[in-house]
Amino acid sequence: MAAAETAWFADDSFWEQTFPFMFRPTSFDWAVEKAPLIPALSGVASGALLDLACGPGRYAIPFAQAGFAVTAVDRTRFLLERGRERANQAGAHVEWIEADMGQFIRPAAFDLVLNVFTSFGFYDDPADNRRVLENVFTSLRPGGVFVFDHLGKELLAERFMPTLSETLDDGSVMIHRNEIIDDWSRVDGEWILISGERVTRWRIRHWLYSGREIRELLSSVGFVDVRLYGNFAGDPYGPGAARLVAVARRPA
Repeated sequence: MAAAETAWFADDSFWEQTFPFMFRPTSFDWAVEKAPLIPALSGVASGALLDLACGPGRYAIPFAQAGFAVTAVDRTRFLLERGRERANQAGAHVEWIEADMGQFIRPAAFDLVLNVFTSFGFYDDPADNRRVLENVFTSLRPGGVFVFDHLGKELLAERFMPTLSETLDDGSVMIHRNEIIDDWSRVDGEWILISGERVTRWRIRHWLYSGREIRELLSSVGFVDVRLYGNFAGDPYGPGAARLVAVARRPA
């Protein structure tokens, strides 16, 4: 994964400058609201939890407050620092680890693994993305459960817009220009941040997955009982679904 060192997601300045857009206070509130749905969906109500590509701990902190032993992994130090600050304020104990999600592995250590907010498919080489799932499988205890949350390909097709923009209260503007490439297998985007007279651009590219594709990928790694949902409440994955949520189990 040598190329990952120069990839967009390995650029700390990207996360620092886009943080106000990607991690608004309402997104933390939303996670607090949705986190209690995951134990019911997964059937795992306690134990050791891994939040993989955890960002600033939107899910790690609520689960720690609920009594899980939480390990939170992210490659971006800036995001981990924000997570530590929020955890300290909340009085929540979380083990924070700075590591690439494609390299972190802790065999048979977790009852539940989360990968949420479309934090998958970043690597250019499909084998590297597959390795993330292989490591998740190995890191789960027998019978452990993986909960995967993504913007499914079918959902993106329903609502795709080639250009979007967001504006913060301070007047900063983020413009997203997106193109679907490689026969609907990837999205290629240009993010343009306008802050005062300063303009910063990033090229964002990641893989897209349909429900069938993620089910087959998880099954090929060794997961069983792979089920797809349209949200954490367990509604069907179909037209009008909010997200592509997959729940998969390591065989007991």
